[in-house]
Amino acid sequence: MIFFDINGVILRWPVPIGTTINAQYYKKVLQDKLRPAIRKKRPGLLESGILFHHDNAPVHTARAVTDVLAGYKWELLEHPRYSPDLAPFSSHQDPLKSLFLRLNQFGVIVLETESIRSYCS
Repeated sequence: MIFFDINGVILRWPVPIGTTINAQYYKKVLQDKLRPAIRKKRPGLLESGILFHHDNAPVHTARAVTDVLAGYKWELLEHPRYSPDLAPFSSHQDPLKSLFLRLNQFGVIVLETESIRSYCS
């Protein structure tokens, strides 16, 4: 998972292989990883207000996740259904996904995380 703002990457969190990303996992990343990363890398941002955007994946719209975000008082930007043109990062993911799938055929799994790190640096 990669979380970023206009100033760059705030958090890169590689999901362990075999992990299912469900609402509880995503909620834990928001609470235990993203919020502390924002506090560390963007001091004052949590107090000034956050506009948060993610798509309408069931994980993102689950009650457990929306309750956490509401508790943080983060303003959610709407993401209309079936609007891939409004997800600018997904166009960057495609080359990374194809690289990962090509390399993964040969058992090279660690490179996926490194590819994302080098691409986002």
